[in-house]
Amino acid sequence: MNSLKLLCLLLLISQPLQAQEQVQRYGYQVVNTYPHEINSFTQGLLYHQGFLFEGTGKKGLSSLSKIKLEDAEVVMSKRLSNRHFGEGIEIVDDKIFQLTWQAHIVFVYEKDSFEQIATHYNATEGWGLAYNGEQLILSDGTASLQFMDPETFVPVRKVEVTLNGNPINMLNELEYINGEVWANVWQTDFILRIDPATGRVNSIVDLTGLSELTERGSSEAVLNGIAWDAEQQRLFVTGKHWSNLFEIELVAR
Repeated sequence: MNSLKLLCLLLLISQPLQAQEQVQRYGYQVVNTYPHEINSFTQGLLYHQGFLFEGTGKKGLSSLSKIKLEDAEVVMSKRLSNRHFGEGIEIVDDKIFQLTWQAHIVFVYEKDSFEQIATHYNATEGWGLAYNGEQLILSDGTASLQFMDPETFVPVRKVEVTLNGNPINMLNELEYINGEVWANVWQTDFILRIDPATGRVNSIVDLTGLSELTERGSSEAVLNGIAWDAEQQRLFVTGKHWSNLFEIELVAR
């Protein structure tokens, strides 16, 4: 993404919104801080049955891991081949789906063993992945969210994500929380909360300053990673090459 496009995107998200738009803005407070592997180029993150699951990127370094939240101990891990750049992950029943960036391959693993049991074709780039209970939701770096049949990975429908009527691209890691799609906007400190029926941005979460609370391992260490503990209503966020994962609560502005 060139600097001019990024500047335009930041200005659009950051600008004060007219009252009639009714787009709520949130800040945050940190509730808990946990360790995170600073070498992990976080692409996909989720919380499931007491563990974090993380998919990481970069060719030669891409992996899928099951991790203890409290101490970041890796319980189980699987390395992708050197030619694949791992992206978003999601769990559907007893399966884990893992996207690749530009290889058009979606890997499907058995959740409890990480044994590969299938692959699917993805016609677009793979960035983020979420699940609404019926369909997988795919981001590809554009302003579009595609809703995919989890059995075939064939698109069922697509929506364009808009704010003030303007499309918002660079949608990255996704999480489905209480009927909304939450999306990191790549290279920014913002998470968008999106109506999955219309694509309209309902609210904006501004995490400016959070990256300053952790050690960062590279110049690419940007915010990316949203995980939701539905049982205990806990929200976790992290970033690529961050040494910490944060449990946060939102503060309305």
